[in-house]
Amino acid sequence: MQIHRTGRVNWTGGLKDGRGAISTQSGALAEYPYGFSSRFEGVAGSNPEELLAAAHAACFTMALTLILGEAGLKAERLDTKAVVLLEQTDQGFAIPKIDLTLTATIAGIDDEKFQTLAGLAKANCPVSKLFNAEISLVAVLTA
Repeated sequence: MQIHRTGRVNWTGGLKDGRGAISTQSGALAEYPYGFSSRFEGVAGSNPEELLAAAHAACFTMALTLILGEAGLKAERLDTKAVVLLEQTDQGFAIPKIDLTLTATIAGIDDEKFQTLAGLAKANCPVSKLFNAEISLVAVLTA
């Protein structure tokens, strides 16, 4: 099975004075603004790194849901945050690290099993496999 999803960008101008707009196939983003200032200077608008972070958090959470289901478990709640580090190196900009933080409420699981299943989700979600970066995971099981 193959599934194709699309994203689209239009851009006008140079790097620092230019402007872009991001759109997704689903319409979740429709001509949403982004540019140098929203990526590097904290100005309102989107940027590739926050989109990667959202995609990774979503993928990891769905992978964990699958793994929990295969173990006969169902989460009451999963809250995942992904932080993508963009840093300038001698070779240009790179994304060397992504930190995932998960807080979960799951009945009938102990912390050892929870950590094992969360680790499997981190290693096996398709977005994790895409990145050539260190991916850390802090997983907290709540009552």
